[in-house]
Amino acid sequence: MQPLRAVQGGEGVSRISLEPGSGLPAETPWPLPSSSTPGVVRDPAQPVAELLHVSKVYGEGEARVNALDDLCLEVKRGDYLAVMGSSGSGKSTAMNILGCLDRPSSGTYRLNGVAVETLSDDELAEVRNRELGFVFQQFHLLPQLSALDNVMLPMIYAGVPADQRRERARLALERVGLGHRLDNRPNQLSGGQQQRVAVARAIINRPALLLADEPTGALDSRTTEEVLAIFDDLNAQGITILLVTHEAEVGERARRVVHFRDGRIAP
Repeated sequence: MQPLRAVQGGEGVSRISLEPGSGLPAETPWPLPSSSTPGVVRDPAQPVAELLHVSKVYGEGEARVNALDDLCLEVKRGDYLAVMGSSGSGKSTAMNILGCLDRPSSGTYRLNGVAVETLSDDELAEVRNRELGFVFQQFHLLPQLSALDNVMLPMIYAGVPADQRRERARLALERVGLGHRLDNRPNQLSGGQQQRVAVARAIINRPALLLADEPTGALDSRTTEEVLAIFDDLNAQGITILLVTHEAEVGERARRVVHFRDGRIAP
């Protein structure tokens, strides 16, 4: 990775005001980590993510599949973007590339201006932990750990000092309305509560980009609304969100919507 200047932030705690009826505390403190990945500059004028003529091919011969075909997509800082499309349209493949879980067959992916294909595996792992947050349809919580311990995990990998991890995780769980469930394991929480834990874990390192892949797919309508209200508020506080969904009512919550078809953005 190029030796770029790392941005230093404050250790302050913001206070978030939520709309009445959201089911969340009206004035909940939220921790802000102190820095992004060493070597990565978060330039406010620069897009968070750019896919430049990206293609992804699986298989060969008759089994060849063009999952992405010369795709260009820009995610601006502070954006709230919904990616929609039918099964096989390429939206999940694009999500995997944006999340540094897969590499394009051709083209360039820039995250905070850094060409991802130039990074080593160790650097990619650090980028995934510090610069990206993930929320999935299945919550992917470790069943043997409490809610608090699940949220602390990314901070352990990021090297946050032990005396800060517990307090930040507590504040993040309070932030999503689970301050009273710190010691509960996943099997003691409802589906909606587990997804809130997953959201708290995803934002604990203040990622440059929050990637949500069908985050409401396993939730009922009431809990879906609660989780979307959290996303709305996170975006209002400056977190960039890219949401993959097949549900029109979920996509409508975003500030911008793109539709994928055959590995490209539909006109």
